[in-house]
Amino acid sequence: MKIVMIAGSNVGTKTRTAMDYTLKVAREKYPEAEIALLDLAEVQMVFSDGRNYWEYEGDTKYVSETIMAADALIIGTPTFQASIPATLKNIFDLLPVNAFRDKVVSILATAGTSKHYLMVEQQLKPILSYMKAQIVPTYVFMEEKDFHRKEIVNDDILFRIDRLVEDTVLHVDAVKNMQMAKDAAYDF
Repeated sequence: MKIVMIAGSNVGTKTRTAMDYTLKVAREKYPEAEIALLDLAEVQMVFSDGRNYWEYEGDTKYVSETIMAADALIIGTPTFQASIPATLKNIFDLLPVNAFRDKVVSILATAGTSKHYLMVEQQLKPILSYMKAQIVPTYVFMEEKDFHRKEIVNDDILFRIDRLVEDTVLHVDAVKNMQMAKDAAYDF
């Protein structure tokens, strides 16, 4: 199983802190899985210009191809102006409309305040649905008060991240089983 985690911003620390913890949990619980973290602050991405994702070069090609090869994505995103950052939106723009077909996608969101809680429902989930993702229904929302000195200090958040990792893997298994059942039904 290939799990790709995305820290979806090129600025700030809360989302990366959350993704580092999520990576640690995933590697401890699922040592047999191939797990990668793509931090958009550590790569040089070009803006989408309409080409196919495999026609780009450098980090843009690497990030796009890594995402396309994944069985599951765990997307971490900050909330900027009540929406996702442009760096994350650019990733979606680089990929084809059906990029997430049969891929499980789960979400962690950070924000300065609880007022942005519904950003995931109103901004991110519609994009992922449009791209044919199998979205894990629950997500983890974290705000400023859940962090202190680049650490998550809310035990409920830590518990929910653990559950999100488990739910992601269980959803991957379920999607694979559904696909095998469909294949068997059409295998004459």
